[in-house]
Amino acid sequence: MGKPLTERELHNLAMNIVGKELEAQGYDFMGVNSEPKRNPQFVCLKDKILHFIVVRHVPYPQNPHVYDEALMLKMKNHANKHEARTYYAGVGLSNAENPELPVYLNEPYAVDYIALIEIKDE
Repeated sequence: MGKPLTERELHNLAMNIVGKELEAQGYDFMGVNSEPKRNPQFVCLKDKILHFIVVRHVPYPQNPHVYDEALMLKMKNHANKHEARTYYAGVGLSNAENPELPVYLNEPYAVDYIALIEIKDE
């Protein structure tokens, strides 16, 4: 067994997964913040529109598609001041062989990530 990934390493892995997808979809990175508690993690430009993207690593068995509504409303209000769109990217990461075990360094892992979830105005 390798060593279990730390919360920081899991967060960075989630950021890499989302970052690669954003790059593939043609987003231009204006700012990247890898601190888990400083939001948003990505500020991107696409089609002349600013996008604020909050990335969260979500441990198994929690649902990566469920987000903290208070946090995202706060982000949405902040984004509105900048005429930006707001998104949540929850990335579920689990041990590929047994989801009850931690994700280990250099061992297979499963990813539960579908797409960005846009946070719309009420």
